[in-house]
Amino acid sequence: MDDKDIIISGQNMELTQALKESVVAKMSKLFVHDDRIQRLRIELSYAPNKHHHNEFTAKGRIEIRGPDMIVSVSSDDMYKSIDELIVKLARKVRRRHRLERIKRNSLHHVDIPAALPKIAAKS
Repeated sequence: MDDKDIIISGQNMELTQALKESVVAKMSKLFVHDDRIQRLRIELSYAPNKHHHNEFTAKGRIEIRGPDMIVSVSSDDMYKSIDELIVKLARKVRRRHRLERIKRNSLHHVDIPAALPKIAAKS
């Protein structure tokens, strides 16, 4: 895995080296679930409010073949937001993989609305 696979950005907060290393260590586990993941974009933001409730938000975007998977989590602690984000992203990746496997293994019957003409056998 390259460092280019995980892009971390911060909004209204300074990203410390410890925070970046924590995110990379936790998010690299997602590559085990699906090797077709092209890139992970993680955005960490801080939105102060009067009640100090859900101030920290972690948004994750998995760029994969097909539609991207986007998840957002808010909580009172940044590390808690990151932990909840990894759980949600892993659940989405596993669900997508399971649905693809089911689709691949199930037989699809094709209905042809018109009657096919019969061809006489050549003798």
